[in-house]
Amino acid sequence: MPNIIVIGTQWGDEGKGKVVDLLADKARLVVRFQGGNNAGHTMVVQGELFISHLIPSGILYPDKMCLIGNGVVLDPKVLIDEITHLRGRNISVTPDNLLISKNAHVIMPYHKQIDSGRERVKGKKLGTTCRGIGPCYEDKVARTGIRVCELIDPEVFEEKLSLILPEKNFYLKEFLKCEAVDGASILKEYSAYGEILRPYMADISVVLNQAIKAGHHVLFEGAQGTLLDIDHGTYPYVTSSNTVAGSACCGAGIGPTQIDAVVGVVKAYTTRVGSGPFPTELHDEIGDRLQEKGAEFGATTGRRRRCGWFDAVLVRNAARISSITSLALTKLDILGGLKTLKICTAYRYGGDRLTEFPSELKVLEACEPIYEELPGWSDDISGIQDENDLPENTRAYVRRIEELIETPVQIISVGPARKQTIVFQNPFGNS
Repeated sequence: MPNIIVIGTQWGDEGKGKVVDLLADKARLVVRFQGGNNAGHTMVVQGELFISHLIPSGILYPDKMCLIGNGVVLDPKVLIDEITHLRGRNISVTPDNLLISKNAHVIMPYHKQIDSGRERVKGKKLGTTCRGIGPCYEDKVARTGIRVCELIDPEVFEEKLSLILPEKNFYLKEFLKCEAVDGASILKEYSAYGEILRPYMADISVVLNQAIKAGHHVLFEGAQGTLLDIDHGTYPYVTSSNTVAGSACCGAGIGPTQIDAVVGVVKAYTTRVGSGPFPTELHDEIGDRLQEKGAEFGATTGRRRRCGWFDAVLVRNAARISSITSLALTKLDILGGLKTLKICTAYRYGGDRLTEFPSELKVLEACEPIYEELPGWSDDISGIQDENDLPENTRAYVRRIEELIETPVQIISVGPARKQTIVFQNPFGNS
């Protein structure tokens, strides 16, 4: 039975939430495997807008099991608030349809203090959301982190806090000039969170492997995008986790032989939130038009997204790194009304022509896009549900993306709603 990973191929914000929500219809389990509440997945169902930050997008289906893997860093207050919010909108969230890995690391108050304090003292900001994601991953790697299972073990929790707080408070006060955090208050508050979340805690690896043995479809949901990957992104303007497909195995507790397909979600143009190089960025009326028509604001932060033409160089890079088997092309409708469209097929760096994405930030910042022009279309395609009804120029644009990325487009989104989707072939098949 197919097990599928869905990842972003650009700098995030590609529309993964809608694609996961769409594919979840065929899955039994939906798994979030990395990142934290610095990501937001947006879904529109029957005219209602839903934004999830930690809970997998499959929660909108009453018969799905949603899992938060060990690769996620968890802010317990945010998760509890999200559960409460969804219940208030008549979405069932119980331990029967949501489980959290006991091994997931917990974002603590000092992580958020450090995150915001660093942004304040740096001369050049990285654009972090200041939600404590990076500092939490740092502690995980330094072997000083606190895991979800330790919130409900008073002895272990108190011991860990007593060991780590002197160092954290010294750093907060002396270097970042921030207020120290109080251990007793943290112990009380986070122990209470642990008790609320206790029924949801599980060994996600065991749950997953049992489900796979039973023949259930599993959908793995990535956050952010390939170019924000800590190893493969535009370092240091990246997130603090691995966002590529290979991270799903480590972040959920299964082996790579259990994965059958990887769907790369790609926006029909390119956007980026925050700082960092962006070769195809547009600083003109077309860039403004894409931003306004596409409602390009971050689902989590509300920050304005920078907009530019489709960059085939970076998407080819993403396809290679994650062995992407098919593409889900989103926001194609936003390009309607433009007489001419451009696709970046290579970069010009000095006297050289680059067809592969460079690792060096200095090189990328100096790259100029080499464009190929295609004719646009004036038709409103937001109501089309059959590929044959798309204007010829629209189909030509899609075909050219397939050729450049050497990967088939199997899904096209022409609007935010579930029904505004053209599915050439469902990765899960007809099951």
